[in-house]
Amino acid sequence: MDQGVIDYIANVFDIPKLTQHMSAVQMPLPLSRLAEIPLDATVNQCQGFCYNSKKDVFVLACINSENTKQIIYEINPKTFDVVTKYEYSHKKLLGHMNTLTYNPNNNRYYTTNAVVDGYIVTPIEADSMIVEAPIRLKEKVFNFAFDKDRNEYVSIVPLTNSLRTINYYDSNFNKIKTYFTQPFNVILLIFGILCTIATISPIVAIIRDTFEIHPGTIDQHLTGQTSGLTLINYIDLFTSNLAKTNLWTPMGNTLALAILTCMISILFGGVFAFLVTRTNMKCRKYLSSIFIFPYIMPQWTLAVVWQHLFNSNAVTGTSNGLLASLFGINMPLWWCVGLFPCAMVLGLHYAPFAYILIGGIFKNMDANLEEAATILNTPRHKILTRITIPMIKPAILSTILLVFGSAMGSYPVPHYLNLTTLSTKYISLNSKYTGEASILAVLMMIFGMAILALNQASLKSRKNYTTVTGKSGQISKINLGKIGKHLVAFIFIIITFFTSIFPIISFAFETFLPNPGDYSFLYTGNFANLTTKWWITNENITENGMYGQRGILFNSTIWDAYKGTILVSIACALIAGIIGTLIGYAVSKKRRSKWASYVNSMAFLPYLMPSIAVGAAFFILFSNKHINLFNTYTLLVIVGVIKYIPFASRNALNSMLQLSGEIEEAAIIQDIPWIKRMTRIIIPIQKSSIISGFMLPFMTCLRELSLFLLLCTQGFILSTTLDYFDEMGLYAFSSAINLILIVTIMLSNLIVNKLTGASLDEGIGN
Repeated sequence: MDQGVIDYIANVFDIPKLTQHMSAVQMPLPLSRLAEIPLDATVNQCQGFCYNSKKDVFVLACINSENTKQIIYEINPKTFDVVTKYEYSHKKLLGHMNTLTYNPNNNRYYTTNAVVDGYIVTPIEADSMIVEAPIRLKEKVFNFAFDKDRNEYVSIVPLTNSLRTINYYDSNFNKIKTYFTQPFNVILLIFGILCTIATISPIVAIIRDTFEIHPGTIDQHLTGQTSGLTLINYIDLFTSNLAKTNLWTPMGNTLALAILTCMISILFGGVFAFLVTRTNMKCRKYLSSIFIFPYIMPQWTLAVVWQHLFNSNAVTGTSNGLLASLFGINMPLWWCVGLFPCAMVLGLHYAPFAYILIGGIFKNMDANLEEAATILNTPRHKILTRITIPMIKPAILSTILLVFGSAMGSYPVPHYLNLTTLSTKYISLNSKYTGEASILAVLMMIFGMAILALNQASLKSRKNYTTVTGKSGQISKINLGKIGKHLVAFIFIIITFFTSIFPIISFAFETFLPNPGDYSFLYTGNFANLTTKWWITNENITENGMYGQRGILFNSTIWDAYKGTILVSIACALIAGIIGTLIGYAVSKKRRSKWASYVNSMAFLPYLMPSIAVGAAFFILFSNKHINLFNTYTLLVIVGVIKYIPFASRNALNSMLQLSGEIEEAAIIQDIPWIKRMTRIIIPIQKSSIISGFMLPFMTCLRELSLFLLLCTQGFILSTTLDYFDEMGLYAFSSAINLILIVTIMLSNLIVNKLTGASLDEGIGN
């Protein structure tokens, strides 16, 4: 075992070190250690130095004072023994050899000869070590290096004692005269500007809206003016008698909901990830696949299922759920509506985030640290709290980052389960308290950006734990026992049944019940109580609770909305996928650039903002007397693309970082245009991740409500149509729409798996 690992464990647990050793400190290596290099008049100067990755050797160029003799040494990088020695006498071609660089793409060294001829660069074939014809440039070269990431050469030339010039050359040694010769620079500039405008403009618009006077609203009443700017919206919202109702209570509920959601999702998803990856629990592969279903389904799905299970007429004043109908069990009010069920539902919905992120670390974590702690007889609970949990801290922070903003902006779940939050209060205030509603949206945005800022700060202070290495296998799985491994699996099978399978069954049954919550056929055995009227009625009738609607199969409102949803989802997927892929590619090429980091962050920022707040901002920006795109597919696509670009950009970035730069560089050497390199080389190689970057926006857009709620009328797309029928009391219709959405999303996810050969939980549960 590595000594550093043993020492780390000993320090963590205050255990005496097993052995004493000298610290390995890098020291300057005296040249005299290279015994084969004489320090005399034969060779008295060492000049160029580089590393040959193909041969795995250091390369050192040495000369005599007259520049008439040159020797190139290949040196073992570990022992510093000379491996090979090459002697030359080329004053004109090599001469001073004041610099040396290696290009792995064409396997050549390049040296400059500034003292003799400052305008040439001389290539040397690295295998044969044959000196080739020099490359003559129009400007002097001095220090010369090859940038592998950009496939460019750079020369730094001293003009005076204090002045330097830096020249860049492409792979053909043409001087790069403009920034725009590189496609990724163009991509970063264009989409950096567009992402900035798309993110900042709606924020500015909604902030301005908080100061404006809106005709027909409370601010007009309080100011007596129909236009202009005022602080009355802030004063009234924060200080009026309704401040507690309109601001402080919703804000407290929202923060409590977001915090509890993060805790539940991390606890549930983290425990499940540990059981799948670190124990011998049975049915791991099945459970791993089905555990992600709650996130794939629409957010409100589990909220409706919660109602179907626990509502009762005696407690909630609504139709009875299964427990009340079948067993006469009336759950308490706090269990049926309010903070607790909202937090449970959202926690279960976002638990797959924690599972995927934490499970990935658990699966790939180097077991050396845990093995060392075990060798030292460290109690298991200390191993968990002092080693394992710190290792998964980055995944926990990432989960908080993803979940907190999403939970804050959730509208459907608090709406269905009767919890007043900033999002639900925004909807209720927007008509008469427009300016004050905009303040609520701004507050939600501030919280989202604050979480991003805290995450960035944690990244700077976070300890660097290397968890993926090739030195050690996984620690042996914890044995739960003959009974335990089956019992734990059974418990999670029951849980995942109610979170993943039961919703589909529940919505299907609801579409055949004569009245909402009427499950009498289950205990009477009389299936005649079921009805098909909700599906097959082909005429407008008002009897039997149809409210003048045709049956689901013949209802043009539903199917027109379905077509619109598919149209918007496909458009968002294509546009967001293309833009996100290009951004991911460009950022991977310039990942050390501050501008690339800025573009990456700006593209990701809308995802961290609560959806209802983003929707409100774009509603203000595009639904006014100057620009009116309200209730158009164009507006939904614009907002959807901006919100979903991160799905594609992060997928593309991760895949591009895994792709060796030598692949594209080889194509560049052959003068293959950038478009052909992308379409024929890069995209085909990484098609799985890239296709996922297209499909994730598609599936997410299908089930989106909070983002689109303010941007179109009810009945325009399927999610708002569901809300419309739910408000009408046509619960069979809303259940049918839920069922249609779930089936469509499941089929889409199946297509992703078939096209990519992978799933969201790829490899975690194996």
